[in-house]
Amino acid sequence: MNNHLLIHIYIMNIKRLILSILLPAAMASYAPACTNLIVGKNASTDGSTIVSYSADSYGLFGELYHYPAGVYPKGTMIDIHEWDTGKYLGQIEQARQTYSVIGNMNEFQLTIGETTFGGRPELVDTLGIIDYGSLIYLTLQRSRNAREAIKVMTELVQEYGYYSSGESFTIADPNEVWIMEMIGKGPGVRGAVWVAVRVPDDCIAAHANHSRIHQFPLDDKDNCLYSPDVISFARERGYFDGVNSDFSFSDAYAPLGFGELRYCEARVWSYYNLFTDRGQEFLPYIQGKDTTPMPLYLKPNRKLSVQDIKNAMRDHYEGTPLDISQDFGAGPYHAPYRLSPLDFEVDGQKYFNERPISTQQTGFVFVAQMRANLPDAVGGVLWFGTDDANMTVFTPVYCCTDRVPQCYTRVDGADYITFSWRSAFWIFNWVSNMVYPRYDLLIGDLRATQTELETAFNQAQPGIESAALQLWQTDPDQAKALLTNYTNMTAQSTFDTWKQLGQYLVVKYADGVIRRTNPDGTFQRNSIGQPAGVIRPGYPEDFLREYIKQTGDRYKMPE
Repeated sequence: MNNHLLIHIYIMNIKRLILSILLPAAMASYAPACTNLIVGKNASTDGSTIVSYSADSYGLFGELYHYPAGVYPKGTMIDIHEWDTGKYLGQIEQARQTYSVIGNMNEFQLTIGETTFGGRPELVDTLGIIDYGSLIYLTLQRSRNAREAIKVMTELVQEYGYYSSGESFTIADPNEVWIMEMIGKGPGVRGAVWVAVRVPDDCIAAHANHSRIHQFPLDDKDNCLYSPDVISFARERGYFDGVNSDFSFSDAYAPLGFGELRYCEARVWSYYNLFTDRGQEFLPYIQGKDTTPMPLYLKPNRKLSVQDIKNAMRDHYEGTPLDISQDFGAGPYHAPYRLSPLDFEVDGQKYFNERPISTQQTGFVFVAQMRANLPDAVGGVLWFGTDDANMTVFTPVYCCTDRVPQCYTRVDGADYITFSWRSAFWIFNWVSNMVYPRYDLLIGDLRATQTELETAFNQAQPGIESAALQLWQTDPDQAKALLTNYTNMTAQSTFDTWKQLGQYLVVKYADGVIRRTNPDGTFQRNSIGQPAGVIRPGYPEDFLREYIKQTGDRYKMPE
């Protein structure tokens, strides 16, 4: 059977499966390098708080984590391993009670994301026990809301030491979103200096591997919290000598350099450029022509949906002065990607490449949706995908889920260097790495399938949640089971569809040609049933002109 038809059959089956879940549930009701984007609840179309996170790191295997709830005897100890490397750091005491966590969201819809800003290297506490990744997942297991999470996080590093470099955290619940920035005090010095600022409900914000908190209110505990020594420690170390009201956390602990500006702040600028009217105003700052930093948060020019944020996570500066898809570095098929490292040297001169929000080395990505007007089990959705946000499909993972979809696990021993045909991380990588070299030719096929799947999930969401709410009235456990089953079904069905897409792309684009298709996507055959002739796309004219410019008359045909 034609692979294109199989893709549509899989999608139709997904829709049927959605209906098969909805109908019985309705009948029964009668007897969870990096970028974080943030939307306050009054800046969203549905009143939800929305945050996103892409775990962008070479070496990171994309999987969906799960920590079950538990009750532990006093004195129970747990081992801490650095999230990035697996290195053993030490032991800490387990909490007496822990909460269920799926991905980066817990059962109370609390979500935590991060981006590493590094900051002053001398402030890393190499003797600390708590690294930033462990801090996130420990806190999700121990906290019910954002303010409680800030308390837990700062107390943990105070007691056990903070092992990592400077970090920006997004800490969000259905009502509030906070940005907390933290950095250690140096080897053997317990604790950290930190500041946390609440993002106003009607605003959007972002951080992307550079400290974004500059001046902050010193007497507004409702909207700003900070360590008592955040300013005095900077004075002690010689990082600041002005009056307290002028203190900038970012300037003191993470001085701005070219990389922080162009690789990091530029991603924040792109988000603001997409959804506010101030992109042109801030462009000189990104280009190094102005030293005034962008605000920590801004009001958007319209209310944003969850799908808006999914799409924003796919951004490559398209249509802006930073667009990387239209110059020679994009190759003949205008790929909006650059190979790392971002900076390079030719004949003694240093150069750089842009670093957009979407990047090829992503392990996993999510967009978290948290809603205060619904029971936690229904209101919290972690829209999750593996690999590059631009090439993935965000599937709904409800925060009550206690069974991880197999394709999002280390099935068959899959990891960063072990391939498995049953692993979503590897199937999505397989497909995206076919698209990268011939982006313009292949991206349309990928985008059509991606859009069809995400649209189906978006359209099904009200019905699934209505069914779950009806069940919730009489049997919350059945409601949770419904949402867990739906989470697993959508993930596995998406995986199956993407595998078929990969097979379809292999057939359609093998050997640098394009096999002809009918309007319905099936491959053409001639009058005697044999495959129709192929299309030879060659190279785009703009690339050919540059090719001739570089090679001169070498390939010029004689008259």
